[in-house]
Amino acid sequence: MRDKKDNATFDLPGFEPAAPLVPVLASHPEPKRTGPRPRRIALKQEQLHLLEETDTTGLPVWKRDDKLDLTGLPVWAPDPE
Repeated sequence: MRDKKDNATFDLPGFEPAAPLVPVLASHPEPKRTGPRPRRIALKQEQLHLLEETDTTGLPVWKRDDKLDLTGLPVWAPDPE
């Protein structure tokens, strides 16, 4: 865009007149489909057990560990060896 009062400005790119539109159907005809679409064979789903066993609430099942106390902290006792 050029300002009439300022001869030092230059034409910015992207402000030139737009080219005429070409209809999409004439330039790229869509291929006609014949017959029904082929069916995709569904793959059998398999459940992966990535997490520990859970109860009905979704929390991990509590298991007693001799090396941990009831709060989950390690028991500081000498090894029985």
